[in-house]
Amino acid sequence: MTNHPGKYLVMLALLSFCALPLQAGFFLPERNAGHCRDLAFSFQSQELPQPEQSRISVHDPVMIKAGERYFLFCTGMGISVWSSTDMKAWQREKPVFSEPPVWATEAVEGFRGHIWAPDITFHDGLYYLYYSVSAFGKNTSCIGVATNKTLDPADPEFGWTDHGKVIQSFPGITNWNAIDPNLVFDKKGNPWLSYGSFWDGLQLVRLDPSLTKPAEGCRPETFASRKPDPCMENPPSTDDNPQDAGGNAIEAPFIIRRGKYYYLFASIDYCCKGVNSTYKMIIGRSKKVTGPYLDREGKSLRTGGGTILMQGDQDWHGVGHNGILNAGNTSYLLFHGYDAADRGRSKLRIFSLEWDKKGWPWPGTAVY
Repeated sequence: MTNHPGKYLVMLALLSFCALPLQAGFFLPERNAGHCRDLAFSFQSQELPQPEQSRISVHDPVMIKAGERYFLFCTGMGISVWSSTDMKAWQREKPVFSEPPVWATEAVEGFRGHIWAPDITFHDGLYYLYYSVSAFGKNTSCIGVATNKTLDPADPEFGWTDHGKVIQSFPGITNWNAIDPNLVFDKKGNPWLSYGSFWDGLQLVRLDPSLTKPAEGCRPETFASRKPDPCMENPPSTDDNPQDAGGNAIEAPFIIRRGKYYYLFASIDYCCKGVNSTYKMIIGRSKKVTGPYLDREGKSLRTGGGTILMQGDQDWHGVGHNGILNAGNTSYLLFHGYDAADRGRSKLRIFSLEWDKKGWPWPGTAVY
């Protein structure tokens, strides 16, 4: 996305940004147009486990079930991690990284370990965790990946292995932003990585079987955008948003395969503005992983289409950067929303995801 859960040692604003205790009274840093304003952080020791929290504060959540527990990964120092047995009472776990990956500090000047928008997948005996590192207001960004044999911290085989950079974007060279990754496999088992935030829009690239780099000869291609004409220049940014990102306000792709269709979920407009956030989720589908993805009216998401799946209201100002979890016969839609009753703080929401007779999804019952 443009951006995005013991005891803490506080140094100025030494926060674990994916999920602060509600009584702390702090906001998450802003992530306008795929970026985040870092405060002064320090990787200090934390006493774990910590008490379960209610209505945890998160940005850019993704969830997976392992055994009888649900594991939530989200934006934060070292990548914030939470676990739960019922998706209601959440326990903070240790972050994925205890210190910033060296390769990331070399690739992105000023990067201090605040990692955005992870994506988690279990494949061939390993958990693959993709993540984003970036610089505020720029597409000086990279997507990395780490693997683990288990998500259970008590398991002797638990331990994250970082494989470094998967793909990188560069200011003035690439008209896309390498953040907000999501992995999907097509019907033949080929891996594809979707990602992107603002600039020209959402990107899709086929990965090598190792899942750690693009397949040989494959280049990213724009497959979703708010621009009505693919040939037009990026629209200018608006208000106080980063100038370089432009105004093509789409990010955070998430693709799932169900029946004969691939479904693309994405977020449009602006996150990270508290009560002024305008974030909303859109949906389209295609019979091919590469698209074109069409909305309910048949309009392509490549040229500004997208059926609204959910948007903010008087209680939640802006909702988006969603993930999907399929657990047994039930699908869940998770995302962050800005709580109107708590000064617009970003918090975790989870709904069941229902499907109509024509094969289109809609938010069902609120789970959390």
